[in-house]
Amino acid sequence: MSAFGPEAAPMVISGKCHCGNLAFTLVWEPSPEEIPARACGCSFCLEHGGVWTAYPAGALEVVVQDPALVSRYAFETRTAEFHTCSRCGVVPVVTSRIDDRLYAVVNVNAFDGVDPSRIRRGSGTFDGEDVATRLARRKRNWIANVAFVERPS
Repeated sequence: MSAFGPEAAPMVISGKCHCGNLAFTLVWEPSPEEIPARACGCSFCLEHGGVWTAYPAGALEVVVQDPALVSRYAFETRTAEFHTCSRCGVVPVVTSRIDDRLYAVVNVNAFDGVDPSRIRRGSGTFDGEDVATRLARRKRNWIANVAFVERPS
């Protein structure tokens, strides 16, 4: 216990694609009262149900059971990769490599066991944003501590 009251425990958010081939664990500390999420307005996210969140100070571990069943799709500026499970079609995570560091956002629609009332959904569009501005925004707002692990089942 600190002088300011009880220490807030971290929230550990688990999520996965439908079949479990792509799974993630996001550690969010301290536990948020609300989880901000953005429904992207691009055609890919609209068609795949992409509603993204990130906690820049968090830690994300992505576990891949069968890498051969993961498709990485990049479009337009080619500055982000959408990791899609080829078996079930779900996109649980997007990554962007900036200055030799991997950043990521996760899809709230892939969360397991998170009360939906905690998710504060909004919308956004980044049409017209130049590449430098886009990458700077990601460095500020996306998860910066990202690890990919292959763990065959």
